[in-house]
Amino acid sequence: MIKLATATLVAIVTSLSLLLSPPTPKSSYHSLFISNSLSDNVSISRHLHTLTRRPHVAGTEANAEAAAYVFSGFTSCGFNTHIASYQVSLTYPVSRSLTLTNPPPDPPTTFSLHQEIYDGDPYADVAHEVLPTFHAYAKSGIATGPVVYANYGRVEDYLTLKEMGVNVSGTVVLARYGEIYRGDIVQTAYDEGAIGVVIYTDRKNYGGGGGDARWFPEEKWMPPSGVQVGTVYNGLGDPTTPGWPSIDECERLSQDEVEKTGDVPLIPSLPVSAADGEKILRSIGGQVAQDDWQGSKDAPVYRVGPGPGVLNLTYMGRQVIGTIENVIAVIQGTEEPDRFVILGNHRDAWTFGAVDPNSGTAALLEIAERLGKLQKKGWRPRRTIIFCNWDAEEYGLTGSTEWVEDNREILASRAIAYLNVDSAVSGPGFRAMATPQLDELIKQATQQVQDPDNSSQTIYESWVGSRSSPPIERLGGGGSDYAAFVQHVGIPAAEVFYGGGYPVYHSMYDDFIWMEKFGDPMFRRHVSVASVWGLVALWLADKEFLPFDYLSYVKELQNCMDNLEHEISNKYTNLTPIYKSIQQLEKAAIKINNQRKAVEENKGWPITWKKNHWKVRDLNDRLMMAERAFTDRDGLFGRSWYKHLIYGPSTHDDYGSKSFPGIDDALERAKKLNTAESWHLVQHEVWRVSAAIRHASLVLNGELT
Repeated sequence: MIKLATATLVAIVTSLSLLLSPPTPKSSYHSLFISNSLSDNVSISRHLHTLTRRPHVAGTEANAEAAAYVFSGFTSCGFNTHIASYQVSLTYPVSRSLTLTNPPPDPPTTFSLHQEIYDGDPYADVAHEVLPTFHAYAKSGIATGPVVYANYGRVEDYLTLKEMGVNVSGTVVLARYGEIYRGDIVQTAYDEGAIGVVIYTDRKNYGGGGGDARWFPEEKWMPPSGVQVGTVYNGLGDPTTPGWPSIDECERLSQDEVEKTGDVPLIPSLPVSAADGEKILRSIGGQVAQDDWQGSKDAPVYRVGPGPGVLNLTYMGRQVIGTIENVIAVIQGTEEPDRFVILGNHRDAWTFGAVDPNSGTAALLEIAERLGKLQKKGWRPRRTIIFCNWDAEEYGLTGSTEWVEDNREILASRAIAYLNVDSAVSGPGFRAMATPQLDELIKQATQQVQDPDNSSQTIYESWVGSRSSPPIERLGGGGSDYAAFVQHVGIPAAEVFYGGGYPVYHSMYDDFIWMEKFGDPMFRRHVSVASVWGLVALWLADKEFLPFDYLSYVKELQNCMDNLEHEISNKYTNLTPIYKSIQQLEKAAIKINNQRKAVEENKGWPITWKKNHWKVRDLNDRLMMAERAFTDRDGLFGRSWYKHLIYGPSTHDDYGSKSFPGIDDALERAKKLNTAESWHLVQHEVWRVSAAIRHASLVLNGELT
């Protein structure tokens, strides 16, 4: 009894001493984080200028130098920093050519396939370091055939061609960038029987609409010789190690085995400029394409062919196993070091990468510097914060995917959320993407940060505009490094940025001058992205209760069901199981919210702290793990790497996000076949989704059945 009384007295004295000299509350540090005293647009500008001095494709010396710069930035902030290296399959161009043959007497045209420097270009001295224009993982080979114009190269575009009586088999397809992922353009052309693909940058989409439009460096538009390069790989991570990390002496698929996966193209392709694309279009005869297939007002009339122009396309690539370097920095949590809040951005670029991705890298370094300053003032995070600067994202989200596959079990049990920024700034207009339980958190963060383009309002006020709520997009596509976290493991994630598509994307004109003149002249948007990104991370790392709201998830699932009902309007499919599981999830979300409030209201004497600590831990674990329940170990049919049953990429557009991707895939097949078996598979996918949502509600409830 004496010992118990003594222990109680010590606890009371300790609590009184804390009351007399309380520590600085976390919220004070959070306010300081977004204050003008810590933010620095000059520092961000300097980071971006340094990172974009040379082209830095994955696997090159210049990219290793950029990795060293990021490493130095993290270590100077006092963070424990290391390099996580992987040996992955990368491809580079060896030779390529493109010749157009017209009927006599017109002479053939051999295209230079060269992006031109401009007068006064400050990067002219390193322009030779820009790789020749190519598609990563393109099939080496020769394709010679009449040209067919296929608009954006979508499935629906080929249906239009079939309706016009145009046979694509044995032709070289000309398609324009703008609507779907380039790898899907090549894959769909192959499926339709094409033997080669040329993808061009249309002035209508990227050149200011033609006419009197001026281009970079006078205006923001893509110059006529500008070319959008990029990967045409349809998988994620190293193609030779699907599902496992590319470490030393690991198992690897052969090139034949890689091709059998269906993730790399089986026909050659090349990207070309607007100027080259128009020359090819002038060689095409046949029927006039419909109005929405036409180009800018002064472009030639677009016809569909085939021919009479004939293209001879040759491409030879070199494949190597190269070393990539992810730079990882850690701020250890004080109370829950085994819970991770992860911030990520990739570093590698096809050319200079001022927008994509190094605007994000500069913002990541800005957050690191601010948190380093907070540490000097006494702040310590409750949970561990991890900074990840990925490599080889441009090849197929390779660095992040290999790291997630390497650390899958630890991440599955410890990661609270992954917060990604790729191209942080490409112009005005705040945008956000997230798994739904993070919606409210992002909204709250934008209410705390000033709009960089209008100091009289917050980002939230400009973002919401006249709507009742701001639009938040979903993370089903494979467009950036969140994919492995969300779609493979089931970790809540978000991405924030300014702008969107921009004209000089993946060209040699995506340089510091373009950013300084058109993307963010004062670098205030960079500061704002860093503020929102970092504030969300701080709240996730420091708040006692994880600020997740699964009622937002319920609302989003209900909206998804409205869309699905519109798609499925037949007697073969019963959607009732999903509706019932959503109702269960709603009850579970309300229940855990009430439990959280009860614990918060029950805080009192120190003798109750230990009990409350375990209640808080239990509630947080349930909130953290619920997203995992939306995954299925078997993954999507034919795409088993993708485990998430609520969000995934579209089959025909890796950039496109789909709700209930398994149902969507099955529904597409059923509409084509219209057999009892095909509709049974749709119902099977409905049951799978229903089970996943039900499992999420069980996790939130934290009770066994």
